[in-house]
Amino acid sequence: MGLSVDNGSSSVTESHYRTHKIFLLCNYILLGAASSCIFLTLSLRLIPSLCGFFLILLHIFTIAAAISGCAVASGKTSRWYATHMVATVLTAIFQGSVSVLIFTRTSDFLGELKSYVREEDGSMILRLAGGLTISIFCLEWVVLSLAFALRYYAYVEGTDGNSMKRSAKVQEAEDMNDWPWPFQV
Repeated sequence: MGLSVDNGSSSVTESHYRTHKIFLLCNYILLGAASSCIFLTLSLRLIPSLCGFFLILLHIFTIAAAISGCAVASGKTSRWYATHMVATVLTAIFQGSVSVLIFTRTSDFLGELKSYVREEDGSMILRLAGGLTISIFCLEWVVLSLAFALRYYAYVEGTDGNSMKRSAKVQEAEDMNDWPWPFQV
């Protein structure tokens, strides 16, 4: 599950290799950003509130989606691809809505969280967490597009079992001798 990708196969193109590396790097950045959001949320002392629990749970789901993304990208089969895509879309939508809520209604959001921190300090910590959630939101969509590109490369190259034919030739040349003259090329 590291950044090392086996590029020994001749069927793996250089663009597929780079896309795979960028995909893994984005997932690792997502892991770091989501865990940082958890620590920022815990610094607000939000354990007693239900909203704080759900905010931490959202970041845990983001971490789980990033880990599953790394596992899906490193695996040879695409069995969990759809599950990863659905989990990533859902966490991206929720991360985006939380970031909008944090930046538009900071004082109300802080009041609902029942934090023990002073208002101005809590507002600053919450805005830091909001900035991280915006970056998580953007990275989730980058990860989605990279996962789609990786799946497309796997389909074109035939590494997932369903290969697309690389030849554009429809028929053999000897079969075309029976066709009328305008169609013989």
